[in-house]
Amino acid sequence: MAILEKTSRDIQNLLGALWICHDVDTEYCDQAIVGDAVRQRALCSDLTIVGPALLNDIDLGPLVINGSLFDTGKPVLVVPKGAEATLSPRRVLVGWDSRVEASRAVREALDLLSGAEEVRLTLVDPEVTCTGNGTEPGADVAAYLTRHGARVSVDRLPSAGKPAATVLAQHAIDTSANMIVMGAYGSRRLRERLFGGVRRWIEAKPPLPLFLAR
Repeated sequence: MAILEKTSRDIQNLLGALWICHDVDTEYCDQAIVGDAVRQRALCSDLTIVGPALLNDIDLGPLVINGSLFDTGKPVLVVPKGAEATLSPRRVLVGWDSRVEASRAVREALDLLSGAEEVRLTLVDPEVTCTGNGTEPGADVAAYLTRHGARVSVDRLPSAGKPAATVLAQHAIDTSANMIVMGAYGSRRLRERLFGGVRRWIEAKPPLPLFLAR
């Protein structure tokens, strides 16, 4: 409890010194209701930020992801150790596959994407279809982002038998991306698997903030 109070004071002092309008709230509760506590606050927030400490906590981490990302429909910014938690990335890689979750991620990250110097809209093994990707995969969402002021280029990459996440991560390295924006997939019963997938992504991939929405 003392550690919680000290952390709260440190955060208030930091935000006060930056002249940022803020409200610091703490709650000491049973683990069983952590998700509900997070949900209540995330509902009235634009974004939930999950840092390295929670990513490494296999007990609390999934509860926070569930309470914010799944139970509210609000986006989450996952920030691994060594990454910069910025809301003004210069170069952003967007993983696009024409699914609803990817569309929501783009919409929720619209301010970030519009303010970036470069947005790389990346599709892995895109199929040309009359519906879904359309006849020119990525062109429709690129036009949407351009209308909102984003500077967009479309990259269509072959997987060469590799997982799409691996291809995206390597492309983020190759393009010097500062952030990755993706849709988060999975049903309620797959929530812990999603958290495990995020942790594996963070452990195996470059230390970049990962913006998730679903």
